[in-house]
Amino acid sequence: MWPSRTNTETVTCLACGDEVTRSKAREYDKHGDRWDRDDKEFEHLCKSCHDELCHYPRDELEDVLVESRAGETSQTAFLSTYLETVEERYGTLEEES
Repeated sequence: MWPSRTNTETVTCLACGDEVTRSKAREYDKHGDRWDRDDKEFEHLCKSCHDELCHYPRDELEDVLVESRAGETSQTAFLSTYLETVEERYGTLEEES
C-alpha cells in the first residue's frame, strides 16, 4: 500500500512554478505511464495548469521528447534534435496552399 500523504506536503507546478499543497496538484509523468510507479518520482501540475492541458492521446510525443533530451540540453540543441526526429518519423511539414 502507498504511504498516506499529509495535506501540508507542498509541490511545485512544473508549468507555472507555483507551490501548492499536494492535495491541490495533479501528478505528471513525462514518460506517459503514471500507473507504473516503481522507482519513479513524479512532477506535478497545479489544478489550473492541468485543466489547461490538452487531454487528447499523445501516443508518441513523450518518446520523441525523451529521445530529443527535453530538459537536458539547451533549447537550441533540443529544438534541432526534435525537428530532425519528427522529420525522420513523419516527413517534413509543408504549408498547405
